[in-house]
Amino acid sequence: MTALLSVSDKKGIVEFAKGLVSFGYEILSTGGTLKILRENAIEALEVSEYTQSPEMFDGRVKTLHPKIHGGILHRRNNQDDKQKAFEFGIKDISLVCVNLYPFKETIEKTEDFGEIIENIDIGGPSMVRAAAKNFESVLIVTDCNDYERVLEKLKDKQNTLEFRQELMIKAFEHTAAYDCMIANYMNKRFNHGFGKNHFIAGRLVSPTRYGENPHQKGAYYEFGNFYSKHFRALKGEISFNNLTDINSAVKIASSFEDKPCVCIVKHGNPCGFAMKENVLESYVAALRCDNISAYGGVVAVNGEVDVDLANEINKIFIEVLVAPSITEEALSIFENKKKIKIFVCGGEKLCFPKDGQDFKHIEGGFVLQEADSVAANEVENAKCVSQKQATKEQMKDLEIAYKVASLVKSNCVVYVKDSAMVAVGMGMTSRVDAAKAAIRKAEEMGIDLRGCVLASEAFFPFKDSIEEAYKVGVSAVIEPGGSIRDEEVIECANQKGMALYFSGFRHFLH
Repeated sequence: MTALLSVSDKKGIVEFAKGLVSFGYEILSTGGTLKILRENAIEALEVSEYTQSPEMFDGRVKTLHPKIHGGILHRRNNQDDKQKAFEFGIKDISLVCVNLYPFKETIEKTEDFGEIIENIDIGGPSMVRAAAKNFESVLIVTDCNDYERVLEKLKDKQNTLEFRQELMIKAFEHTAAYDCMIANYMNKRFNHGFGKNHFIAGRLVSPTRYGENPHQKGAYYEFGNFYSKHFRALKGEISFNNLTDINSAVKIASSFEDKPCVCIVKHGNPCGFAMKENVLESYVAALRCDNISAYGGVVAVNGEVDVDLANEINKIFIEVLVAPSITEEALSIFENKKKIKIFVCGGEKLCFPKDGQDFKHIEGGFVLQEADSVAANEVENAKCVSQKQATKEQMKDLEIAYKVASLVKSNCVVYVKDSAMVAVGMGMTSRVDAAKAAIRKAEEMGIDLRGCVLASEAFFPFKDSIEEAYKVGVSAVIEPGGSIRDEEVIECANQKGMALYFSGFRHFLH
């Protein structure tokens, strides 16, 4: 029996090779893998010695040889194949252990295109695909986390067809993801990220009990390793809907780093947000915006959850709490709350990976775009188009309202007062309806909007939204501008004595 070992990631390879030798395998290896095996007194035959063909072109060609691929691909139940293998002295390679050159790690650390090109594996994917194709006779191992399991199967004589089939699928996933990554990178470098083809490849993190509804299957995947490394459950099992709500809540809460803040989300939209002196004050102020919708919602905190905050959250039913950390004492407060789910996210601070591109599924395909974000100085550089200018405090509130509005379903308006959201209207078919819905909700909650500011993610097509804002005492407004009726809107703001700013950037979110 011959095992071919040629890995980029050397983790665990020595122990794996020792196990294979103990089961009677002859080891065939090359390059750095061969070196580390021999340094650990593991007898191994060099590929070039076996093929009688030297490595060429600085190692670009070493395993691309009939003695390698013939040893992997020949059909063991085909007499002609067996005769041909015997005739040319081709060993029966029944186990292939390969993982590929670190292309992802290379593009993350350098822009040197020459180095990037050299980290595109050629022989590796060829051997993996060959072994996977011939899985009926060959065991293909591409993940170092499988080494121990493979050795156990071999020891127990459980190298079954079903097991080889499982690893075959994993191998094709491995090479497919690798090729997708290379193609997407090349399109990003040379075609601004929009090539003839675009590939979406994710690694399974975990199945969910079901999808959006109980009759739908579901699971969640990651592009890199954020969720598997930086997102952890402390209490409860995450659901499909939890994940989409957490996505909305964390994106908003992590957009503010200068002060403690809390965002409360229900069904993908914020029903509360505040940025105060500490997380407890932030939560209390955020909850005040709409404590009815907050029931059963998702709370994202951009600081540590302590006992005081835990006691306050515990007063109502919150389905999900997510924060960068939670103290042991705070966690114990939720022990008797059976339905609350608690997750830590991001490490030292609440954060998400910021994807450079965004896509949405449409029937039969998807639409792809550059990811949207509010620039650091977008509000600061907004143009005051009214006679009256906002105060320093109003500008702070305008920035909060504007950032939150950029992450709320369109059409939307966001009202902020004293660094807390006091009303929100979202997902409406007209902007004035969104403004009216927000005002009506605030009245129901007993919230005084006088002196608050207003942000819209897109321009006001008519002056009616400004008029509605004036009725409840809005002092300053920020919007992108760009309507054919901008002059009417500006004139209305001046008549009402309101400050009005145009940012020049629309932030639709559909």
